[in-house]
Amino acid sequence: MGDVGYLDEVGRLWFCGRKAHRVETDTGTLFSVPCEAIFNQHAAVRRSALVGIGERPRQRPAIVVECLDPQGPSESLAAELHTLAADHPLTASIESILFHSSFPVDIRHNVKINREQLATWAASRPASIQHDR
Repeated sequence: MGDVGYLDEVGRLWFCGRKAHRVETDTGTLFSVPCEAIFNQHAAVRRSALVGIGERPRQRPAIVVECLDPQGPSESLAAELHTLAADHPLTASIESILFHSSFPVDIRHNVKINREQLATWAASRPASIQHDR
């Protein structure tokens, strides 16, 4: 367990998330905090969660999005998020974008996302629902 981060060239500490929340793919490791920050900047996104589908070290990364609008995503939102992902080297490899109405959270905190449960849910979704590119 533990946290993951690094010091940049000027000595600033960058927090990347929890070690348990990293996604290990064929092309490298993705970390939750920097990836989610890219999607969370979209005006229609309440929050997002990076999850890995499959077993390490060959996981397929997916972003699960909880929308601000309780009616769910607009028809164009998946395409907008794919464009956002493609514009950033950190998220360019993320092809699966899924939408969830309400993230499962730790009942003690109501903010700590249960990523393991969300990953299981994501893995069970048909590819046609996942809004893959």
